[in-house]
Amino acid sequence: MKQQAFTGGVGPGGLWNQNDIRILICYVLSSINSPLSGEDLGNIFQSKALANYFEVTDALAALEAQNHVRKTPSQRYEVTETGREIGESLDVTLPLSVRDKALEAAVVLLSRARLERENKVTLRPTERGVQVNFRIADGEMTLMDLSLYVPDMAQAQLVKENFYRDPGAIYQLLLAALTRDRDLAQETLEVLS
Repeated sequence: MKQQAFTGGVGPGGLWNQNDIRILICYVLSSINSPLSGEDLGNIFQSKALANYFEVTDALAALEAQNHVRKTPSQRYEVTETGREIGESLDVTLPLSVRDKALEAAVVLLSRARLERENKVTLRPTERGVQVNFRIADGEMTLMDLSLYVPDMAQAQLVKENFYRDPGAIYQLLLAALTRDRDLAQETLEVLS
């Protein structure tokens, strides 16, 4: 197939054709059945080196102009019925590895968004460092509110990132330490490593 797209940021096996990029966008949106921002879609494609960022942006604009995707009131893209038909009928024209990588990246992104909605980390710079506040919730119920101090923003960002990797394990480890349950602590530490 003729190469029509910019190649910067596209890895081996990535998409070089604008029509393929449009099909993959429709496929992802119809498969996950959840609206995504343009930034989220760009991150999905970039994280797996599937398509050039600018090509994804152009493809979204073209799909919106053709009414294959539309923006929600929250400025996220959702697939229309015609876009869903494109994603479901033409997906076989795309390599399976590309489809799998795109869906994997989308699921990771949605999972992270859910974690961040349910579990909050706020960073508050102080004169002597950064106050990091953690909140773990299960629906409406707050399971843990914790605050700790770190000396600088770099450490605060590292702590925040590691917390979001597995907030449940952090909660379990703290609970194990406070109840002196060595077995639970050891089991949780093995999960975290």
